[in-house]
Amino acid sequence: MSAPAGDWRLIREESRPGPMQMALDEVAAETVAAGGPATVRTYRWDPSCLTLGYRQDPATVDWAFCEREGIDVTRRQTGGGGIYHDTRGDVAYSIVVPAADVPGELLDCYHLLCEPVLDAFDRLGLDAGYVEEGVPELYHPACYLRELHPAHDVVAGRSGDGGESGDRRRKIAGNAQYRKRDAVIQHGSLTFSVEAERHLGTFADPPVTADGFRDRVVGMDELADLDRADAVTAVEEALVAWVVGEGGDRENDDREGGDGSGRVALGRDGSWTDAELRRAEELVETKYRDEEWVRSRPGKGKENENGNGDGAETG
Repeated sequence: MSAPAGDWRLIREESRPGPMQMALDEVAAETVAAGGPATVRTYRWDPSCLTLGYRQDPATVDWAFCEREGIDVTRRQTGGGGIYHDTRGDVAYSIVVPAADVPGELLDCYHLLCEPVLDAFDRLGLDAGYVEEGVPELYHPACYLRELHPAHDVVAGRSGDGGESGDRRRKIAGNAQYRKRDAVIQHGSLTFSVEAERHLGTFADPPVTADGFRDRVVGMDELADLDRADAVTAVEEALVAWVVGEGGDRENDDREGGDGSGRVALGRDGSWTDAELRRAEELVETKYRDEEWVRSRPGKGKENENGNGDGAETG
């Protein structure tokens, strides 16, 4: 399947602090809900950032380590466990689209919006896909160490590498989704390079060693001779192809007898408006960098008002 028809913009990789990146996802949802363009984008965490899942207990964070290492901490609106986003080792993306234009069933929508993610790995020559069998949990507070589920967890490996490891496939991407104000937001992190010690260091006393983390998680740079820029380019190219079709055929949908309903318009060098940036700065101050939002535990075991939660929506 391809992206819904309509107006889109691609916002190419921007380096911003984590609270601002989360605010911009929310702003993009407000824009599309108000009739503006849908958004696909790539982004970089600068400085490195730990994002907590919506209901994650703040007691699971090693706050002193994060402060000492200059690691930002914010809280996502998506469920699941915490993720350490290294400024070099992480390649992030988000897709924001009108809710009415995508499947209402969570997993169907998730799989649709993950199509460009899997395409990006394919463009890089990496053998990636949903895990074939469940893998037991190692440490619940950390997204990458939770149980791997065939419905939504993306893993990668060297196909048929043989040897002691066999065809060992490890988690390479974390993706999550929520709905807000008539929009669907899916964001995710693709691991370019594993920083096991720093990832584990953001958590309070995780019962997993760095070697154990590397046994569960793999980076693109371990599987192929790639620069980070190659990975970013592949994600952006996959997002473009998903929206307009290979060769841009959906932008030129003039088939005889067609009604043009499948046509899309994509701004390939999109940007935020001044009003969007002002709104995002407001959300940073009132929410994503606010102590009450970050260091308290919203929901306390209930689904939140936007339908967030753990389970299939976090991959």
